[in-house]
Amino acid sequence: MSNRLAIFDCDGTLVDSQADICRAMEACFAGARLEPPPREATRRVVGLSLVDAIGVLLPDAEPSFHATLAEDYKKAFHRLRAGGMVEEPLFEGMPSLLEELEAAGWLLGVATGKSDRGLRLCLERHGIHARFTTLQTADRHPSKPHPAMIAAALAEAGAEAADSVMIGDTSFDMAMARAAAVRAIGVSWGYHDSEELAEAGAEFIAHRPAELGDYLGKLS
Repeated sequence: MSNRLAIFDCDGTLVDSQADICRAMEACFAGARLEPPPREATRRVVGLSLVDAIGVLLPDAEPSFHATLAEDYKKAFHRLRAGGMVEEPLFEGMPSLLEELEAAGWLLGVATGKSDRGLRLCLERHGIHARFTTLQTADRHPSKPHPAMIAAALAEAGAEAADSVMIGDTSFDMAMARAAAVRAIGVSWGYHDSEELAEAGAEFIAHRPAELGDYLGKLS
């Protein structure tokens, strides 16, 4: 029997980082003398790799400007973190869910639009970095919904797609799961609504971490 891998998105699934992301986006737009996007528009692109997200927000700009603004976003986020203004709290019930899944024999992974550094700092702050067997980020893969992150996670964990799940809060996560032939599990506490998750291919949508644990328990 192969390993079973539960792959989590980070922003909007493990942690509620929307306020931090919106502040950094507003700062980098303001630095470029641009009108910052509405916060709802920023939340809509959470989960995409940074250059792709900015491309959605500024579709008429040149790709080179998207890349420049992405670097400015990183600098703005670093300044916020250095100033103690980045919170990224874990969603309630998430620590106990991770413990429950590990006890049931699941390996854990992350597939995220964050950078390697940003993901490490986030997970270490909450003391859960060591729980994850595989960490896949935008630094080394195409943006979601490309399945590269999941393919790498499965290979690193020694898991088969048929025995694994992708858990996320956006349609990008669900589409990536479908493209990688793993089960697509949605969570409703993030940044895309349940209807969008279902339309993108979610086979189940959890409204609380405990519901997610119960559903994955039935797959054991």
